[in-house]
Amino acid sequence: MIDLNKQLNKDLELQKIIKAIGNQKFYIVGGYIRDALRGKISNDIDVIFEDTDARQAAEKLSDELNGHFVVLDEENGIYRVVLDNKITCVDIVNPVENDIKKDIQRRDFTINAICYDVQNKEILDLTGGIEDLKKNIIRPIDEKNFFDDPLRVLRAFRFLSSTGGEFSTELPQMLKKYVPMLANCATERVNCELTKLFEGKNAHTALAKLDEIGLLETFFPVIKDIKKIPPNSHHHLPLFEHSLETVRQAENVIETLNEKALEHILQTDIGQSSRKAYLKLACFLHDIGKPSTWTIEPDTNRHRFIKHDEAGAEMVHDVLKPLKYSNKQITYVKDLIRNHIYPAALAGSDDALPKANLRFFRKLNDNVIDVIILAQADRLSARGADITEKMIEDNINSLNALLQLYIETKDEIKPLPKLLSGNEIMELFHIPQLPKLGEVIKALHEEQLNGNIKDKEEAIDFVKKLF
Repeated sequence: MIDLNKQLNKDLELQKIIKAIGNQKFYIVGGYIRDALRGKISNDIDVIFEDTDARQAAEKLSDELNGHFVVLDEENGIYRVVLDNKITCVDIVNPVENDIKKDIQRRDFTINAICYDVQNKEILDLTGGIEDLKKNIIRPIDEKNFFDDPLRVLRAFRFLSSTGGEFSTELPQMLKKYVPMLANCATERVNCELTKLFEGKNAHTALAKLDEIGLLETFFPVIKDIKKIPPNSHHHLPLFEHSLETVRQAENVIETLNEKALEHILQTDIGQSSRKAYLKLACFLHDIGKPSTWTIEPDTNRHRFIKHDEAGAEMVHDVLKPLKYSNKQITYVKDLIRNHIYPAALAGSDDALPKANLRFFRKLNDNVIDVIILAQADRLSARGADITEKMIEDNINSLNALLQLYIETKDEIKPLPKLLSGNEIMELFHIPQLPKLGEVIKALHEEQLNGNIKDKEEAIDFVKKLF
């Protein structure tokens, strides 16, 4: 196990926090310490003040470090300070019943209850968390803690995803017992845990375990129809297992990315979690359009799913909005699902000319890397009787080449000019804002992508033909 004091000294942001707090008595507990003992530096720091009011401590720390003060839960006295780097978050509370030992006993899992006394530079491990961390076991502290906060049921699976560990013997039955109480948890909190689950390296395992206790279909009812699709000549796995395998393969692909592609995937411009989390969510859902488009050719017994990419994209809003995903996140997942076949088709084409590549790059814009990763994961997850290893190898090599080409040329790609706005079209052709207007704008954009329209005059002529 790593020397904790040495590890904490490496975190310059933490040292700034400790210096700003000064001589006050406080502890660092939970995920930050768990990660530090594994040699990782986390951006999320949970701090407990024993003798100082949590709100006052948070406001003072925010002032000292020019941070942003946020009230997370006034009733329970939970406050956050976001440092000026916009990445590091410090969550500040007072201990349960103003007793640090009682507070530790009220936490969820032993690996999440290891506490560090900053003033004395000592570890406080009352639940055997360090030993469980060594063995990589997720063990509950006390069953009543699930009753106090049923969200801890879902958090168990998030830890399964992030640590790659195993549940203790008693945990699965305990989780099943408290599953019904999850309905009482705020959807926003469920969303946070699910998204963190997808971000973990072992998301596919956690999703499978969620399904075993009957919880996955609660969050994603669409899975019920997904499970009806059997293997076929292109897919060696039933569709549900294929979806899980695509999540697993996406993680494998991500681990092989070069520095620039990896930096892109780890950005947090889609939400609080990285693109990686939302990309793997898209991987999990990429074939949700197949049940509604499934046909079997009577002569060949071939399974067909014509335009399942379009059908799936249209379903995304209804799948993710009830889980409180934002419009930006929904648009991202929808974009990836709608285009997940595109890069493989382009890479496998004999006439993959620069014009076709440029069209793809412009159409997907910031999501080029993401959709190529999804396409690779999908390809690696489908090994039916009609698919040879050479076909897979050739396709993956072509997709890698396409990815590299994009990385090398993306800074030189000029965005398409906006030739006509919706208001201009309405004024020019004296039409009201009809549903058709959106279709016209989309058609105009497609023609620009194809290189058929280059200036405003050509745009006007094109639109004129549509009315």
